[in-house]
Amino acid sequence: MAQFDLPLEALRTYSPDISEAPGFDAFWSDTLAADEPVTLLTETPVDNRQRLIDTYDLTFTGFGGAPVRGWLHVPAGATGPLPTVVQYHGYSVSRGMPLASTFASAGYAHFVMDNRGQGWHAASLFDRTPDPHPAAGEFGPPGPMTSGIAAPETYYYRRLLTDALRFAQLAAGHRLADPDRVVVTGGSQGGYLTLAVAGLAPSVGLRLAGAMPDVAFMCHIRRAVGLTDDAPFSDIARFIKAAPHLEEAVWATLGHYDGVSFARRAECPALFSVALADTICPPSTVFAAHNAYPAPRDIVIYPHSGHEGGQDVQTWRQLGWLAETI
Repeated sequence: MAQFDLPLEALRTYSPDISEAPGFDAFWSDTLAADEPVTLLTETPVDNRQRLIDTYDLTFTGFGGAPVRGWLHVPAGATGPLPTVVQYHGYSVSRGMPLASTFASAGYAHFVMDNRGQGWHAASLFDRTPDPHPAAGEFGPPGPMTSGIAAPETYYYRRLLTDALRFAQLAAGHRLADPDRVVVTGGSQGGYLTLAVAGLAPSVGLRLAGAMPDVAFMCHIRRAVGLTDDAPFSDIARFIKAAPHLEEAVWATLGHYDGVSFARRAECPALFSVALADTICPPSTVFAAHNAYPAPRDIVIYPHSGHEGGQDVQTWRQLGWLAETI
């Protein structure tokens, strides 16, 4: 696949100005302070049809106390505490089926969060998480990307990011998890949630052992919207095209949500990955987050990959990084 963004030499030092909202920290402090502490509502063993892994169907309280689903996979018979990986999924994906977990197979407690109001690209026979606080885009394309985008208080990602942080807190306090060895990870939207949780964790006293964001979404958002025609960034452009009088409000909202802003506030070590032919999450936007990350970090570069990134090769590298880090 062809590379289309900045040359690699420029990407390595790319450090753009980000349009961060002046009240960024206060907005997130107020959001989290007004929300209820996380509670585990249900934990039910599931027949996952696998002999070497035990799986639990979880329900916990996310933003606004709404119930959010998830999986917990552990080595069969595990009693804990185990080093722990908390995983977030990409845009349009749900928690899916309770099938093979590479991290559980490697000896980790593996928590997998559902995306509220998403899941149209992940078939499953198990319950998904609805979004009980819809705020659909009034003019642009429907869907989470523009849902409530005219104000930071109503934007969809306020709810999803809060869910993600609460899920990491739940994992850190779970009987099967070692609270000093919790790592967050995910690809694309999941990579964005990983950065957000890493950036918000210090403000709530959550000490993470590491973060592994892959081809992270929602970083240097304004550049991404102007650089790629691919969805879902293109949904923002379509929204503004349909409602140009709301453009200023849209950018003001997104100033509270850029992944680079979260990356700047992270304190745990990180292993990033980026694909130089990725037209969905352009490499310059990923490097913007990586280069702003103040804690020890490394980045794996896939020169000829698109948004699929490193796939199993990256998982292999993550397992090695985890063994050395936690």
